[in-house]
Amino acid sequence: MKAIYPGTFDPVTFGHIDLIKRASTIFPQLIIAIAENKGKNPFFSLDERLNMLEISIKDFTNIEIKTFDNLLINFAEDNNSIVIIRGLRAVSDFEYEFQMALMNKKMAPAIETFFMMPDEKYTYLSSKEIKEIARLNGDVSKFVPEHVHKGLIKKITNL
Repeated sequence: MKAIYPGTFDPVTFGHIDLIKRASTIFPQLIIAIAENKGKNPFFSLDERLNMLEISIKDFTNIEIKTFDNLLINFAEDNNSIVIIRGLRAVSDFEYEFQMALMNKKMAPAIETFFMMPDEKYTYLSSKEIKEIARLNGDVSKFVPEHVHKGLIKKITNL
């Protein structure tokens, strides 16, 4: 069974990596699907996000990373996946994710949404907040891998 864990990963955090590690032990094949998501105006380019994720998960053998710019359901069908993994950090995430799961189910009844919660030490992490802390010269080294931290500093310094 192949599962997809989609996201913008702008940037990848320890919360994302926690879900990736755990999902990779549940599903024999896992695709990390990086959404191009131009509408969100990502801080990092698609290639930069891809590179950060590749470094972050280099030790896993049952994971591949792909990018997409279409409907997630279409991407799942194109990749023969019947499971979409979504992370829930807090109750506030649930309403949005629940609506999305119902819409996906309506469009593709054979595809299931699998909700996972990160380890409690990561429930407060969000890529948006990490970028804001980094922009204001705060230390984000305990929230992201070292190579991501360096990438954030470099990107902010070059703005």
